[in-house]
Amino acid sequence: MLDNIMYVVLLAVVGVIALTANYIIATREQQQKAKEERLKFLSIQAEHTIQTLSVLREANCKSDIVHKIDEHAMSQIEEVGMLAPDSPLYADLTEQKNGADNTVADDAAFASDKSLKRAQIYINFSEKLILQMARHGKLTVSLARSYQQELYLMKVSVVVGAHMSQGIRYKDREEPLVALSHFKHAKALLVGSALSPIMKKERLAELQTLIVEVEPKRHKLTDQLSKDMDRFW
Repeated sequence: MLDNIMYVVLLAVVGVIALTANYIIATREQQQKAKEERLKFLSIQAEHTIQTLSVLREANCKSDIVHKIDEHAMSQIEEVGMLAPDSPLYADLTEQKNGADNTVADDAAFASDKSLKRAQIYINFSEKLILQMARHGKLTVSLARSYQQELYLMKVSVVVGAHMSQGIRYKDREEPLVALSHFKHAKALLVGSALSPIMKKERLAELQTLIVEVEPKRHKLTDQLSKDMDRFW
């Protein structure tokens, strides 16, 4: 009888140990999965934030906006360091951040269509990031709105300025039609923007002057047509 009781108790103990071991293993697996998912999320977000910092610095964005986004990037990298201090990801993000910290304002940074597209993507990202920071209490709503307005103005300035610069470059290469395309694109963007008429006025006048300089003259086309007709007859 005593042997039977001992046997039952032993089975119960073994069962409890097995259940506990399974629970510990399952918990660790869940924690590891959650950690991996969090690291993947942080990796994507931190890389976007760091790229955004580079673009904002190239565009000479206001320092207080850059500072807030820089703090956000640091918090993301620090969390990666806590979760995986010896990982290649932490080292890579740290290196990327150091590179972004050394970025300076550069008027020629958006000289190509590819670089301009990159700038638009990350300025748009910065606007969304500012909203996200406000939702999490890292910024007041009024400050977030002010930052969004500043970023919007900067985006319009960057895109219009880039198309003007490209247009002038093609104008100097004696490719007036390509230059005209860039000037008209810049004008359309400026006209359609939410900037005040006063803010638009000077730049629109400058663009119109450039458009007139490269736009094909109607009288030249008419004269050429007349000459062709004279030859024909």
